[in-house]
Amino acid sequence: MEFLSDSVVLSRIQFAFTALFHMLWPVLTTGMGIYLVIIEGMWLRTQNPDYYLHARFWSKFYVLNFGIGVGTGIPMEFQFGTNWAPFSEAVGNFFGSVIGFEASWAFMLEAAFLGIMLFGWERVNPTIHYLSTILVAVGANLSTLWILTANSWMQTPAGGELVNGKFVVNDYFQAILNPFMVNSVLHMFFATLETSLFVIGGISAWYILQRRNAAFFSRSLKIALAATIIVAPLQIYIGHLSGEQVYHYQPTKLAAMEAQWESSPAGKPADWSLLAIPNEKAEKNDWEITVPNALGYILEFKQNLSEPLRGLKEWKPEDRPKMVGLIYYAFRTMIAIALFLAALMLVSTLQWLRGKLSAENITQQRWLMIAWVFSAPLGYIAVDSGWIVRCVGRQPWTLYKQIRTVDAASNLPATNVLVSLTSFIIVYTLLFIAVLYFGSRIIRQGPNLDLPIPGIETTQPAVDTTPGEFIPDERPVEAQQ
Repeated sequence: MEFLSDSVVLSRIQFAFTALFHMLWPVLTTGMGIYLVIIEGMWLRTQNPDYYLHARFWSKFYVLNFGIGVGTGIPMEFQFGTNWAPFSEAVGNFFGSVIGFEASWAFMLEAAFLGIMLFGWERVNPTIHYLSTILVAVGANLSTLWILTANSWMQTPAGGELVNGKFVVNDYFQAILNPFMVNSVLHMFFATLETSLFVIGGISAWYILQRRNAAFFSRSLKIALAATIIVAPLQIYIGHLSGEQVYHYQPTKLAAMEAQWESSPAGKPADWSLLAIPNEKAEKNDWEITVPNALGYILEFKQNLSEPLRGLKEWKPEDRPKMVGLIYYAFRTMIAIALFLAALMLVSTLQWLRGKLSAENITQQRWLMIAWVFSAPLGYIAVDSGWIVRCVGRQPWTLYKQIRTVDAASNLPATNVLVSLTSFIIVYTLLFIAVLYFGSRIIRQGPNLDLPIPGIETTQPAVDTTPGEFIPDERPVEAQQ
């Protein structure tokens, strides 16, 4: 329990906890925002009321996640001033600007048009409403752009240099377009979209299993499935490109991701560790299952086997990541989930081509629907696992190879940090319970299929226009009732 007296460790735990919790909510808003744009666009194009009702139903989940995301995102950013003040002072010239862009460009845009998107269905022109939905989705995804730009710069700092302890920017565009930026933004973009699609598909599958509005939710499931046919393979490919970048720019992280202690010389493909039990004290794996030469071949078309693959022992203990086991298994968790979701997409597509996902047959696909329900939370686990690899693997640096984490933390009493950490845990636990309650309430209530459709006039009964004369209602009895 020595960590309880170390303010740097406690500050790291606090930031990790608040970041991983906060990450759960914008993941859905960024991906579902795009889904809502697609659904509403299909309604405007086809005038099919089903698409309108889908947009109204799924937007409830959007606003729930948006509220929690805002409430947990602001305290997280405040920690740069409270727990990480030396880091903020050193890199504020660039890092502060990018975080400011996220607030002013992205959050403000999303918040400004969210009210119109949620409450303007019958109050504004459909084109104006659709434009609002698009701008909300753009704002949500701009947040991803700027947050990943800032974090990528921490991974591969560019565009300037440290002068007397402060980072001086020479080229803002070079700093923004740092080596990690493009792949990182794309990887996160597809992660949020894939997670959202499987959440939508999983909730839809739950309704189908319950035989509640099966035809209605078979439509949303198939729309989500159609999108995953593109998204799931792309996400795996971009993840592979990100891994290659780690090999070139952060070899210590790659060695930790693979629990590789010994170097593999040039010309000899490295073995790939499938499962292992890393032992940091002994600097070896106590047990492992390896695939001979596989890691070298995975990297071959970039590495070309002309360079050695360096193991963790190549660096001093103070210059390489700690918690190798956490990094190792977080990485494998992310990969396993990505492969499972891709396999589920493939099986579901085959069943769709066989006609098994039609409104008449989909309720018979019980095990497939159970798999979709099971998949709903997996994207969140994969995203948080990826961030663990990304940030824990960067250690012992906050700004890679320029500012160490111990030098980036504020000099605070450990008791103060422990109190704030405990407070965050209590408050965020209550928030999580509240989200589960309201989210399950939305699911229990289900969609309101009786909502009036804009642009479709309802037939009104005839009225008495002449005093003393009665004009009967000639509609069918069912309509009168």
